[in-house]
Amino acid sequence: MRPGQRIGVREPADAMRDVLVLVVAVGLALTPLLPVYGTAAVLPAVVGGVVLATAVTVVGALRRWSALVVVALLVAAYALAGGALAAPTTTVAGVVPTPATLAALARGAASTWKQVLTLQPPVGSGGTLLVAAFLLALVGTAAALGLTLRVRRPAVAALAAVVPVLVLVGAVVLGTRQPPVPPVVAGTVLAVVGLTWAAWRTGAWRPRRVVATGVLAAVAVAGGLLGGPAVTAEQPRVVVRDEIVPPFDPRDYPSPLASFRRLVKLDDTVLLTVDGLPPGARVRLATFDRYDGVVFNVAGDGSAQASGEFRRVGESIDVAVRGERARVEVTVGALQGVWLPTVGHARSVDLGRASGDLRFNDATGAAVVTSGVREGMTYTLDVVVPAQPDDEEIGGAAAGSVVLPPRVGVPQSVVVAATDVARDAGTPVQVARALTTYLSEQGYFSHGLTDAGDYPSLSGHGAARLADLVGGGVMVGDGEQYASAAALMIREMGLPARVVLGFVPGSGDDEGEGATVPTTQDGAVEIRGRDVQAWVEVAFAGHGWVTFDVTPPRSRTPEQEQEETDTDPQPQVVQPPALPPDRVTPPDDDTEQPQTEDPPADDSGLALWLRIAGWVGIGLGGVLVLLSPLLVVVALKARRRRRRRRATDPVRRVAGGWDEVVDTALDMGGAPPPAATRRETARLWTTTIAGDHPAVAARVEALARRADRAVFASGVPDRTEVESYWADVDATVGALRRTLPWRRRIRAHASPVSLRRRSAARRTAPDRAAPPSTGAASTRRDRRPRRTRRGEP
Repeated sequence: MRPGQRIGVREPADAMRDVLVLVVAVGLALTPLLPVYGTAAVLPAVVGGVVLATAVTVVGALRRWSALVVVALLVAAYALAGGALAAPTTTVAGVVPTPATLAALARGAASTWKQVLTLQPPVGSGGTLLVAAFLLALVGTAAALGLTLRVRRPAVAALAAVVPVLVLVGAVVLGTRQPPVPPVVAGTVLAVVGLTWAAWRTGAWRPRRVVATGVLAAVAVAGGLLGGPAVTAEQPRVVVRDEIVPPFDPRDYPSPLASFRRLVKLDDTVLLTVDGLPPGARVRLATFDRYDGVVFNVAGDGSAQASGEFRRVGESIDVAVRGERARVEVTVGALQGVWLPTVGHARSVDLGRASGDLRFNDATGAAVVTSGVREGMTYTLDVVVPAQPDDEEIGGAAAGSVVLPPRVGVPQSVVVAATDVARDAGTPVQVARALTTYLSEQGYFSHGLTDAGDYPSLSGHGAARLADLVGGGVMVGDGEQYASAAALMIREMGLPARVVLGFVPGSGDDEGEGATVPTTQDGAVEIRGRDVQAWVEVAFAGHGWVTFDVTPPRSRTPEQEQEETDTDPQPQVVQPPALPPDRVTPPDDDTEQPQTEDPPADDSGLALWLRIAGWVGIGLGGVLVLLSPLLVVVALKARRRRRRRRATDPVRRVAGGWDEVVDTALDMGGAPPPAATRRETARLWTTTIAGDHPAVAARVEALARRADRAVFASGVPDRTEVESYWADVDATVGALRRTLPWRRRIRAHASPVSLRRRSAARRTAPDRAAPPSTGAASTRRDRRPRRTRRGEP
């Protein structure tokens, strides 16, 4: 930079000081985004956006580029560098943008904000999630530096101090409940730095005011830090992402536990193939903690710990437990529904193209895919499988501090049985073990498939079915009934319990869980319909959720003995009527319970065309946003032309026609002397703009003469003369533009030169009656002939 060189109207040292202060302020305002994405993931996008915006705005101020050029360069920087910084998965080698990159950036500028708010932090850098951070850094830095470097009035330029505050607001909206820099600290620092810089920028800073300003700032900070907690008390800070209700609600779907028997009937059908499953690990399908007397289902009360609150997650998921880590690859077979099988506690879930449909629940570890699982789907899980403590390790641990939804419709027989069985138990774990042991040792196992030789057993786990299980003659059922009864009995004793539906590999074979797990040639575990199980999890302080198996062994079935006939005569009693031969047999499946199949997708042509129309609309909207500066310039010119042509004074209409020719030449690059008559201006353009087109030059000179005659001659031109003049103006303007190549012609249409020149002229000559542009005719009508003076329009 040369000595004495100016940036806008600032000295280089002052301008660089402005740049440094504002860049640091914007960087501080962006700190709430660090925990949202993860520091390593978001830092390149934030730093890249700040550096690019700084380079473009500073160079634009040095080169005296127009605002339109600077905006165009920022859009180009967003398109070229946005792939590497915000959407690396769409580029070649992580750097070179592709057509998919441009489409992703255009789409992400509108859709990324909602995605970031609906994902659980840290969201990572997948897809176009970094576009929000990149745009905040790029646009915020460019707006702050553009104001202070390009605006001449110090009072307006000092408004750049407000931009970092607005960036902080945007970052806080996207942020988490506990950002790295507390909002009160960040806001206070930005306020102090911004006010100090703004006072210095406007020239209002005085050294004698330092002490007074410091005391005022100290009082304000102390009031905020001490008075704020007193006003808000213990209320947690409101975070936007906690207030957004995800569009997916699992309660709109039937409980998978109601379809337990349907999965059992699949028997030898392969539902899943799991590669990398740790020994002894189970596959979780769904977790339930709300009972309404009909079915166990998930609960959604809006809290983060509710089993029905499923949110979008990023590339990684925070896991607080310790255990064996594993990488599991799952291939879906005949399994259907929206519930996604998981293992242990997932640290990340990679669904490939279907990742946008994934929803996860941190409280239960369950996952769903809104588009539904399909045969052949493959996904990868990075999991932690915690070791299950035994009763001695749990010892006298108290019940876990978990809030579960209230129970409704619990049968009285279940309450009585729980109290009777656990009355002698001491510690919480002994209570849970006594209840589960009672059910598993006193009950009998049967899926109720009478065609396969099973003992009769109804499906379902409603209040009537559980009352019959516990208080009936023979306690018989399968995992659906025993797990439901055990969870209700344990909760009656004051312990938090929930039901889990999943798969235990090999448990469906005749040998039970000790059987050899069926595997493929590659060593992957095959999970079949007969491996479906339901178990109970109980929460203990310091140990988390502990698994309890409550279903009796498959080999424990009720004996079907024939009743012996007594030879002693019995007194005759009235016998009940015989059942009709066509009596209805209770179904094996609980047909009153909803099924887990997804509703059929709307594949009609109308839905397809609506989706296409939606994407086309989004694309056109993006194009309009990019072209909005050009469209505004064109609209302003059209409005100016219409006002000139519709002026009430005929003389002013003729003068406006000549002004239209002048503005067209200005936008084409013409620069007439500041004090020139119409004829002098026309002769000058004859040798400059239209030098190679004599016919066009002659038209311009003719229009200049006719304008002078209309303005300075006696009388008023009639309507026919005015319309004829404007017709010649239209023809001449079109001829002038056709002298340019097509690219320069488009540039002239969108050039704001004539708008800025006339705006500046109005500010410098507000008292002149005539339009202040070069070569413009005076619209004030002088009835007496007078001599034209040089420089008088």
